[in-house]
Amino acid sequence: MDSSPKPNNNDAYQHLFVMRHGDRIDNFEPLWVSTAARPWDPPLVEDGMIRAFRTGQRIRSQIGFPIHRVFVSPFLRCIQTASEVVSALSAVSVDPNAMSSKDVPSVDTSKLKVAIEYGLCEMLNAVAIRRELAPKDGNFDFRVSDLEAMFPEGMVDHDVDMVYKEMPEWEESVEGCRERYVNVVKALADKYPTENLLLVTHGEGVGTTFSKFYRDTTVYEVDYCAYVELRREVSSKDGSVETGEYEVVLSHGQAGIRFSHDHVSDEPVISRTPV
Repeated sequence: MDSSPKPNNNDAYQHLFVMRHGDRIDNFEPLWVSTAARPWDPPLVEDGMIRAFRTGQRIRSQIGFPIHRVFVSPFLRCIQTASEVVSALSAVSVDPNAMSSKDVPSVDTSKLKVAIEYGLCEMLNAVAIRRELAPKDGNFDFRVSDLEAMFPEGMVDHDVDMVYKEMPEWEESVEGCRERYVNVVKALADKYPTENLLLVTHGEGVGTTFSKFYRDTTVYEVDYCAYVELRREVSSKDGSVETGEYEVVLSHGQAGIRFSHDHVSDEPVISRTPV
């Protein structure tokens, strides 16, 4: 039996969710960085795990269509967020009282596939990561195989090629980072035009995506686990796929993004102080 994700129906929509990670430990325990081996790569607190799982449950209950693929930044907080969301999306039975992946006895690994994408990583500059906490040699040292092991066995798609084969160089510009986020969203969507995608990234990635496709807006704040939902028409004809323009879907609520219809700000969309 084929366990790969199933494509959408012809003459339908492709849906994309771009989501921020959950609550990170250094924003709740300021002394954590003083003893951390990787102070640039904080994990989630327990409430962050719960928020991520419950967000996955909410997405599953609201959207009425499947998520086929999840792409995730290599930062630990994003990996942990994606792991919780994936558990909620692929749980064999839906328990409304479940609070985290610990409450999910079994998942259907054929529901969706997961892959790490360097292009979804945090802004690699002092706006997002305090310079004294960043690795001195600029090597963020992500062990992809260890991160992939945090997902259920059989759910990681090892055949996926990253859009960004290497991490951006420290110290990238804010504008360059914004371009990176938009590029990777478009590239992943174009790579899998008949599949629905969830991209787990950072606050700037969510805010940039929202302001890019919801024109003439200024994003002021992006909450933990906030997300922007995009869709575009997709049709298949004579073996080829044709796609329409992206639109932002607001019918499921704002989902934690606060913005105004105003001039577009030049300030980075950071909803927290740098770590």
